[in-house]
Amino acid sequence: MVANFEYIDHTADVGFKARGATLETLFVHAAQALFGVLVSPKTVLLREQRAVDVSAASLDSLLVSWLNELLYIFEMENLLLRKFQVNSMDEHSLHAIAEGEFLDPSRHKIKTGIKAATYHQVYVEKRRGIWECRVFLDL
Repeated sequence: MVANFEYIDHTADVGFKARGATLETLFVHAAQALFGVLVSPKTVLLREQRAVDVSAASLDSLLVSWLNELLYIFEMENLLLRKFQVNSMDEHSLHAIAEGEFLDPSRHKIKTGIKAATYHQVYVEKRRGIWECRVFLDL
């Protein structure tokens, strides 16, 4: 079995590759990788829910927009997210539900701050029947 995501070392930044049998699953795994950089997921309880809607001109842009929207929710609301369900999507839009809880400094240790998901070497492709993406994060 192939891992859902793996981290990539990069000068001054961090990246990851994520995989999924479907585009929806790929985007879920990418979101999990993103928040795994921020905080240990096992410390985040499922207490709050947010609807997330994004649109973009391409799949690559949709992935970056999705991740940056999740970061925006974290930055604006201090809401750490752990569970993601993509309810509908196509090449240009995505509707999902994200769940998590508000940051509690007594229980959540922020490992690394993230400024944004970037377009640097980003891709979303289907390879040998599996969807794969690569994303680098600006720290």
